[in-house]
Amino acid sequence: MNQIEAQMNKLRLHGMVKSYAALQESRKLHELTLSEGLELLLQAEELERDNRRFKRLEYNAGFRYKASLEEVQADPARGLDKSQLAALATGGYINKGESVLITGATGCGKSFLASALGHQGCALGHKVAYFNTQKLMLKIKMARLEGSIFKFFEKLAKTDLLILDDFGLTHLEKQQQMDLMEIIEDRHGKTSSIIASQLPVSSWYDVIGEETIADAILDRLVHSSHRIELKGESLRKKQ
Repeated sequence: MNQIEAQMNKLRLHGMVKSYAALQESRKLHELTLSEGLELLLQAEELERDNRRFKRLEYNAGFRYKASLEEVQADPARGLDKSQLAALATGGYINKGESVLITGATGCGKSFLASALGHQGCALGHKVAYFNTQKLMLKIKMARLEGSIFKFFEKLAKTDLLILDDFGLTHLEKQQQMDLMEIIEDRHGKTSSIIASQLPVSSWYDVIGEETIADAILDRLVHSSHRIELKGESLRKKQ
């Protein structure tokens, strides 16, 4: 018995090891046929690998909140439609390279919803990256100074789901306009983006600043987007 477990550990079949030990402890191991036991062990290994992958993707994403869609309550009065949330939960928009634009006043749950969608993306096996927009712009500036800007943009482009939170708190400078344009252009139709902002989408032109660049960016974001406009009082006040 110990030799079997040792061989599993050597092959890094950690899910199988745990399941095998559990079957031994419950004395059910000898009640199973070879095919039944093998099926249980393989299922346990698959589940273990899925869990490890999720934890790795979740850690690398850098979420602001640890949230799940199960915690998001659909409420038409708040602008949260149950059918829309159910559709987004399938991750179809990620596969199609579509964007999700979340707008609403301070404290209405934009960041939490964006994080919940991001966690769901990780659960579906997608690479997700979460950024406060201003911090992302600073990170891009530092990457340019360090000479690693092309590598950083390439990494962003390969991310299945990019979440930009707190978009529009400050106007974009000229270089930031060009950087945002490059990010959106690289992702257009191939990978998905979630943008959360206090400002309505109609005000994003002013935030971006340059009309030609704003047109190009919003043209790529808006036409294939899922829109969520959150309403109501700040959830922070209720707490």
